[in-house]
Amino acid sequence: MIKFLDLKKVNKQYETQFKEAIDSFLNSGYYILGDNVLKFESDFATYCGTKFCIGVSNGLDALQLIFEAYKVLGKLQEGDEVLVPANTYIASVLSISNSKLKPILVEPDSDSFNIDPEKIEHLITNKTKAILGVHLYGLLYDVSKLENIAKKHKLILIEDAAQAHGATYKDGRKAGNVSNVAAFSFYPTKNLGALGDAGAITTNNAELAEVIYKLRNYGKVTNYSFEMKGFNSRLDELQAAILRVKLKYLDSINLKRRIIAKKYTNSIHNQHIVLPQYTNKEDHVFHLFVIKSKFRDELKEYLFNNGVETAIHYPKSIHNQHAYQELKTLNLPITSQLHKEILSIPINQVLEESEIEKISDLLKKFKQN
Repeated sequence: MIKFLDLKKVNKQYETQFKEAIDSFLNSGYYILGDNVLKFESDFATYCGTKFCIGVSNGLDALQLIFEAYKVLGKLQEGDEVLVPANTYIASVLSISNSKLKPILVEPDSDSFNIDPEKIEHLITNKTKAILGVHLYGLLYDVSKLENIAKKHKLILIEDAAQAHGATYKDGRKAGNVSNVAAFSFYPTKNLGALGDAGAITTNNAELAEVIYKLRNYGKVTNYSFEMKGFNSRLDELQAAILRVKLKYLDSINLKRRIIAKKYTNSIHNQHIVLPQYTNKEDHVFHLFVIKSKFRDELKEYLFNNGVETAIHYPKSIHNQHAYQELKTLNLPITSQLHKEILSIPINQVLEESEIEKISDLLKKFKQN
């Protein structure tokens, strides 16, 4: 069976360096916000091209801390509206509602899977204060169009870059540096994955960064002196040590994923399968390779029966989740159709050539006889 993602195999290649990093961590005696966090923050800020990186405990906290910081700065207040793609993972929307803001779901472009800029402006009201753009599956959203919309309507532009580590815009800017502020997740399955939960926030805004530094650590200014009501959301020192090891390999990881994506797109030709949008540019890092088929469930079963694991990202849309019953009356036909057709096939840096060929061959043959 070809696993959808073999994390043990992914991380095996770094085992020696991990052990060295863990030994160094143990010997340091500093287990919370120590040198590993400081060095990773510096390294990741440099990598993304931003002035600041704040390590936090996970991707959801990264997003929520951004909203909470803007509330502290008076840029947002409870009840303000935030535009967000309707087909994103629930964490994107949770960060908005958890901050007592109102998520406004926007339909995606059915080809790129990202938020459709053409469907944004008619949803903007006098309560709209921000856009949360998501680089879904590893592809940058339409950077120039979202920047222009945000500028035109004086909106805060925020990136959910949880799936796009290293994705690069045509002007050289990386994910994490194409908005006012960005949130990253380093969940183990990500292109840059920790060995547990971890996240980060990147920005060039010194005032915003200062507030987030405080919010992630109880709102603390100095020991036992608290300026604001904060959170306990610090990047773990051990996870930072692991991320420092893997960050050195991120570009090569992304390159391998793009090579596999190109092999898939060049070899899979089937009228019943729609391949993801890919222009051979670095704006896509293929955290996931998501195909579409009107026979999705049959295709998933067919692949499994022939020894290939797949996944669905995601099987149920936000407005159809019990947690968001207040959104169930929304009419989102593109989102609903995508959730019926999408299927993620294996793509990662440890796939063998024979496995890539087998997956391609199976997809070429699906319903062709």
